Amino acid sequence: MVFRDSLKKPNMEVEGAENESPVMAGLQGHVSLPPPVSLNHTSRISQDDWHLLAYILSANKTNRKGIGQVLLDKEVHALTSSYIGSNGKKPKIMAGSQENHGGQGSDNSFIPGLNDDMALDILAWSSRSDYPNMACLNRKFRSLIGSGYLYKLRRQLGIIEHWVYLACNMMPWEAFDPMKQKWMRLPRIPCDDCFTSADKESLAVGTELLVFGRELSGFAIWMYSLVTHNWSRCPLMNLPRCLFGSSSLGEIAIVAGGSDKNGNVLQSAELYNSELGTWQTLPDMNLPRKLCSGFFMDGKFYVIGGMSSHTDCLSCGEEYNIETRSWRRIENMYPGYNAGTFHPAMRSPPLVAVVNNQLYSADQVTNEVKKYNKVNNSWNVVKRLPVRADSSNGWGLAFKACGKNLLVIGAGGHGGRDDGIIILHSWDPEEGNRDGPEWNVLAFKERAGAFVSNCAVMGC
Repeated sequence: MVFRDSLKKPNMEVEGAENESPVMAGLQGHVSLPPPVSLNHTSRISQDDWHLLAYILSANKTNRKGIGQVLLDKEVHALTSSYIGSNGKKPKIMAGSQENHGGQGSDNSFIPGLNDDMALDILAWSSRSDYPNMACLNRKFRSLIGSGYLYKLRRQLGIIEHWVYLACNMMPWEAFDPMKQKWMRLPRIPCDDCFTSADKESLAVGTELLVFGRELSGFAIWMYSLVTHNWSRCPLMNLPRCLFGSSSLGEIAIVAGGSDKNGNVLQSAELYNSELGTWQTLPDMNLPRKLCSGFFMDGKFYVIGGMSSHTDCLSCGEEYNIETRSWRRIENMYPGYNAGTFHPAMRSPPLVAVVNNQLYSADQVTNEVKKYNKVNNSWNVVKRLPVRADSSNGWGLAFKACGKNLLVIGAGGHGGRDDGIIILHSWDPEEGNRDGPEWNVLAFKERAGAFVSNCAVMGC
């Protein structure tokens, strides 16, 4: 089904915060661009309007006759009359929803009284946690949600919701929606027992969650699709590996370094395109490294830390320019990696996260959050961690960027006891430094265990 002839990016300017409605304020940190082009940028959608849209969608599934039909038509008219099209005219309202003699509405639009272009914009701005319910309304909605088109439209409109995907030692994969404070369990991965019990790595790219591990037959990648809500096998890398650094930017991801099946430390890198489902070999890094971390910052991919052999650790970093397809070595980008009592091989890869194109790290030795200074290539302490990272050398702890916030996920309990509770702490770096606001408890999960095995944040 073709929902639009083309997708175009909006070219409007962002309004000042003083003009934002409650719903737009609620989308702070999740939405990076202004409202869709089919809405006049001087109008705002109130929270009641969104509730009314939900009512319209639910009413679309029921028999809308008599008094109920009249009330619905009035509500549709009141809502749609506040939306002005790009041509300056109000959208046409279908009086009485064009009921036929059988009592069934012949208006086959997504939302009664609205053309599909406007309706698609509205649906794109709704929470993606509501998409499964929308798919149950009728065949047209089911086809729309199942096509993945809304996610492409959201990307063009700059609409982003960040969900946390989490797996703990006593809990299979679950997704957490910070906006609705809702946990959702994912289906079990249809893998063999070897993959289930072995160490795994994860990465969110586009609308996919990739989980890397080993099966009896060798390296394997399982992919969870946000569109189909199912697991399937993802094509293997050109050179399968583990213990690599990785990060994603929109629909692409880059993995660098790691170890091959024979334990050799790699300096190769590959790019994954989630739209095509393909891996592309990139130029080699300057040095081989494993147990490293990767991230995107200012549109470039970086890899820091790690070890170049089984005994030699690295304090330098490397920057990959996608446009020039070249690597640049940065000396002493992560000098603290050599500090501490334990050998780096015993510690987790660097715990790093990028918020607003600023790099932060969670020090596994000092339990401090540090910020990277791009100008003088140095690190400054900005805050204490809300949990202890040194107790397990950084393992079992997640340190991620979630929109404009830093996210720390680790074990918690009452009175210092381990009660199998995982706590999600968040902090907005723009609120201040170590003397500013404390970490906020975003959520907690009981009976999850004391160890965060894998964590990925998906923004779409």
